[in-house]
Amino acid sequence: MKKLLFATAAAFAGIMAGPALAADMPLKAETPFAARFNWTSCYLGGHLGGGFAHMDITDPVQLVQDSFLGAGSTNGITTVSPGPSGVVIGGQIGCDYQFASSWVVGIEGAASGSTMKASRTVGLPLGNPDTALVRASTDFLPSVTARLGYAFDNVLVYARGGVALAGDRFNVTGSFAGAPFAFEGLDNRLGWTAGGGVDWAFSHHWSANIEYDYYQFGHGGVLMSDSINAFAGIVDVKQTVQVVKVGLNFHIWGSGW
Repeated sequence: MKKLLFATAAAFAGIMAGPALAADMPLKAETPFAARFNWTSCYLGGHLGGGFAHMDITDPVQLVQDSFLGAGSTNGITTVSPGPSGVVIGGQIGCDYQFASSWVVGIEGAASGSTMKASRTVGLPLGNPDTALVRASTDFLPSVTARLGYAFDNVLVYARGGVALAGDRFNVTGSFAGAPFAFEGLDNRLGWTAGGGVDWAFSHHWSANIEYDYYQFGHGGVLMSDSINAFAGIVDVKQTVQVVKVGLNFHIWGSGW
């Protein structure tokens, strides 16, 4: 009987001791929830890169010789193809909205100043051995684009496209039969742009990106005139531009990190 009482008491003590021991055991810390970066925000920033333009200018020889000899004096058509290149630097402002978990849509306005320029020398057949120096430069490249991207947390891969403008300057200088000449033309050329890049958010408010953009401005006439507007003529210009740039943006609404 005593053995039965001792056994029962021991079993009861074990049952009661279990919760007490469990209460004394340390609890495992709960893993904190890691919020994903959210690209919904407006932003502003700057960029720096390099650009290369291809231009076909037709017909600067006719422009020059017609100014001296009258219309239709040039035999054949001369096309000069300078390739302006240089630095682009500017700023951008835009807004993005993240939806369906990982998709991002946005709009951006950007403007770049440019040092892209080049020159080519062309002979004047009727003024041999005289030549003309044809110079072309792109001074600025503003654009308004929409972008669509897919976010891998704080890394956004995107494509963009929209409208663009090129501020171009053209000069034709030299001498013809011993007489100097100088023609200049300014043109703001409307076209389109498309490109893509990768944006990396490295803090709540800051992101850095690398981007490639292609610009197409098609054909267009440019009015060229001399310094006293005694003679004016039109040359045809076909232009494309390619730009690679890096950028830094400040996001006004910080992410949920």
